[in-house]
Amino acid sequence: MSTPVDDPLSRERSHLSASRSALRAMREDVEALDITDVTANWVNAEVLAHQIEERIKALADLSDTPLFFGRLDYLRAPGAEQAEGAEGERFYIGRRHVHDHDGDPMVIDWRAPVSQPFYRASKKDPMDIALRRRFGYTGGDLTAYEDEHLSDPGEAARTSKLLQQEIERPRVGPMRDIVATIQPEQDEIVRSGLSGTVCVQGGPGTGKTAVGLHRVAYLLYAHRERLARTGTLVIGPNRSFLHYIEQVLPALGELAVQQATVEDLVAHVEIKGTDDATAAVVKGDARMARVLRRALYSHVTMPTEPVVVVRGSRRWRVAAYELEELVRELLDRDIRYGAAREALPQRIAHAVLVQMERSGEAPDDRVQDAVARNSAVKAAVKAVWPAVDPAKLVLRLLSDADFLAGHAAGILDEEEQKAVLWTKPARSVKSAQWSAADAVLIDEATDLIQRTHSLGHVVLDEAQDLSPMQYRAVGRRCTTGSATVLGDLAQGTTPWATRGWEEALTHLGKPEAVIEELTAGFRVPTDVITYASRLLPHIAPGLTPVVSIRENPGHFEVRRVAGTTDVVDACRASLRHEGSTGLIAADARVPELAAALTEAGIAYLGPGEETTQETRLTLVPASLAKGLEYDYVVLDEPQAVVDGEPDERTGLRRLYVALTRAVSGLVVTHAAGLPPQLASTPLR
Repeated sequence: MSTPVDDPLSRERSHLSASRSALRAMREDVEALDITDVTANWVNAEVLAHQIEERIKALADLSDTPLFFGRLDYLRAPGAEQAEGAEGERFYIGRRHVHDHDGDPMVIDWRAPVSQPFYRASKKDPMDIALRRRFGYTGGDLTAYEDEHLSDPGEAARTSKLLQQEIERPRVGPMRDIVATIQPEQDEIVRSGLSGTVCVQGGPGTGKTAVGLHRVAYLLYAHRERLARTGTLVIGPNRSFLHYIEQVLPALGELAVQQATVEDLVAHVEIKGTDDATAAVVKGDARMARVLRRALYSHVTMPTEPVVVVRGSRRWRVAAYELEELVRELLDRDIRYGAAREALPQRIAHAVLVQMERSGEAPDDRVQDAVARNSAVKAAVKAVWPAVDPAKLVLRLLSDADFLAGHAAGILDEEEQKAVLWTKPARSVKSAQWSAADAVLIDEATDLIQRTHSLGHVVLDEAQDLSPMQYRAVGRRCTTGSATVLGDLAQGTTPWATRGWEEALTHLGKPEAVIEELTAGFRVPTDVITYASRLLPHIAPGLTPVVSIRENPGHFEVRRVAGTTDVVDACRASLRHEGSTGLIAADARVPELAAALTEAGIAYLGPGEETTQETRLTLVPASLAKGLEYDYVVLDEPQAVVDGEPDERTGLRRLYVALTRAVSGLVVTHAAGLPPQLASTPLR
């Protein structure tokens, strides 16, 4: 039986096929470009060839990724008045722009202004949309569609089943984009302007990470030339997390965004040591910036001797009091230490040139440069404003009690000074057992000496775990640009975890940032988030609990077990479902569980390793679970997760993170007792 020509699904499939052909033609046009005679030199040729290569990659058609996911039928042409009897325009909304050989659009980029009603239009505010159509796919094949007649008062508003199915679709592999499921409150953040910094407080499953990544994609679309010059950067908490999210932007056609951890940004020295919690908290305190500044500028001394410059038969003398005026003027200007040091010889040379002109000579810039390089001037600058190595400066502060006391007086008390001092001073920068917090101090000192390069936009994810000094390190990377700060105060699991976003944004250098809160949960099932929210009064009493909008309550079970064999059985049962499974456990219990899985013949991966259809189980230490998601989670021994942290509040926050990694189902297994904070009326 043949398919009717006017069958809507058949027509949409035809448009999909034609759009894929058009995208393929666009890619072939770029591949066929001949740049042999259009570049002036080999440098330009290399740059242009690289741009063409990137464009070809951006035009790749991913067979398992829908080219478009929605359609908008406007009542009238956008921005125009409706002519009597005329129909509005129709636009297919997808991950990238596709046009035919005449240049007419076949798919509109989701970031274009004309696409915005797909995310924000409603029955109350249809935004000139007559019909919004969503498409359902199986693999790369278009298999279903669903219509909303937004301008029809007789049609009641309803929840999109295709939208729910897309949200709940099982996941294997890295994080995917959410362009088909962006909600109005998320879209508002995604499309916020480049000039402003936005801080997103979002509980588990509210999509804050996806919102941050899609905001980058939107900004690159709206301000491509500017950000191409200034650069963009995504900062994550660890390499596993960055690996998990690394395919989102390329899937949207954005290939130029860099990714890093804070440790990558401040990698001036090799990290060999660790700090105890007390030392780490003090080293991460913003007051350390004042200590470093004092220590650095203590190297500047006022001159006591004049500078005498000999040129030919003439001697030119700059008195000590004149030199002191030059030094004080540079100090008052509050420019970087290194920049001031470079400026001082020119200032001295200028003073000499003034004397030359008064004596009737006519020196030019070349003479001034020669005087600035004079050995007497160099010697004076070295004595008055010596070069300082940032790592050596921090080394001395942490090794020399008297040096630290002299510059921390009135800033750090005696106990705090003792906490940061090394018990065994290092002999050199290379032999020192530097900690992660020490590297941040070196980065601060480096910036005091020479300005850090600033980017156009920085995304900072899982920001609640940063210390004030780490915020300063990130802020230096966007002093002339903007930022998107993402986090959840309830998931702060470091001793220095952020207490409030206003304070954190001040340390970042963005006190004017807008703070948005996401409370609608799209990823975590109702029963799971309700259970995890029992911890909120104990870990973040001021936060609004996440409310899941999922129609499917998900699978949830708290199961008492006899040992690891029962935990393995729970994993085996989860693997019978489609999608990924994460076994999350206290770090100390991971080796025992790994051995039990191996003995049972169940293959598993570590965090950051990409799951496949053959291997869908990941064994996750609780310390690395943050930011990751799995269709099903087996959480082993909640009390052990709490006990694995230095204090109860941090332990409960770690547990909150572990409880909220599931997208479809959670099984909590325990042989020991549950934490009392979870012991309220059971759900079932």
